[in-house]
Amino acid sequence: MDYLYWDQKTIADLSDTAINGMYEKGYVFTRIGRGVMQQTRSVRIDLSKFYLTSENRRILRKIPDLLLYISKVPLSDYGYALGKLAKDFYDVKFGPGIMSAQKAKEMLTDSAKTNFNALVTYSVESAVIGYAICYSSSDMLHYSYPFYSLEKAPKDMGLCMMIRAIEWAKSEDKKYIYLGSLQRPSDTYKLQFEGLEWFDGGPEGTGKWTSDLDAVKKILASAKM
Repeated sequence: MDYLYWDQKTIADLSDTAINGMYEKGYVFTRIGRGVMQQTRSVRIDLSKFYLTSENRRILRKIPDLLLYISKVPLSDYGYALGKLAKDFYDVKFGPGIMSAQKAKEMLTDSAKTNFNALVTYSVESAVIGYAICYSSSDMLHYSYPFYSLEKAPKDMGLCMMIRAIEWAKSEDKKYIYLGSLQRPSDTYKLQFEGLEWFDGGPEGTGKWTSDLDAVKKILASAKM
């Protein structure tokens, strides 16, 4: 699975101010290495404009008891089963080799290599069934690398996890939540949220954030899988 990006930079200044500034320019953290960021067709929600739509509520009603809590990364209680769950999920969803158990461990335990500082854990009736590896700053949450038990998770688990993370970020008075990139036709599910913006970059882009959803739908419709 190739990841869409137009530019890559490695930053040494890892302060909130510097990182927020890079995200504002369409860059997002990667799992490649410490400080490595790529400029992509980033998508985010302006949380001051977000509210749950009837469709969002319909999805949440499928798993009404889904709860989340946040743990700081690097983890002090990492277990092999966590990395294996990530590997198994990505093997099925995106193909073998996309995420290894060792890479998941590195992202969650190695402060010298990881860019991510938060693990979102999801549970239903006290049973943990999903996670998302994220970056959190004073202003925003980058929701990335979600994974969950494909055997235990109810239908629409992935979307319910994302909506709960959006609600949490808003409750924490963050300005934005970043939801990765828009690059494949299947990414249109990210366009259902109020307050959504996407970064129009690349050789033919404007280099600005826009809320023109019709334009990006056309781009995604013509994108290669």
